[in-house]
Amino acid sequence: MNEDIKEKMKDLSFGICPLMTAQKVLSEKWALIILWLLSEKTMRFNELQRWLSDITQATLAKQLRTMEDNGLVIRTVYSQIPPKVEYSLSELGKEFVLVLEKLEGFGYKYIEHLENKKD
Repeated sequence: MNEDIKEKMKDLSFGICPLMTAQKVLSEKWALIILWLLSEKTMRFNELQRWLSDITQATLAKQLRTMEDNGLVIRTVYSQIPPKVEYSLSELGKEFVLVLEKLEGFGYKYIEHLENKKD
């Protein structure tokens, strides 16, 4: 095995290896879709839940909290009655939009691959 690869394999841990770190931060089931939705516009909790009809309220709350803790999402609370809370991408989260676009492109190509495989 190449010595450079062996050396890199030693550093495959969170906070050291950039790929392992990114994988850990984005490993939640709904993370990519939530980031994609928030890349389109700022959204309230119920609006996100309507778009993600298969997600439970508890799961969405947990995922948003985790993404906020990870610095990808900003939670803005407005002091009014009834309370209003909005979610948007942080500056770090906005940097991920280019990756989302590339993943979407790959997804389309892979779907095409699957359709060609059927023939």
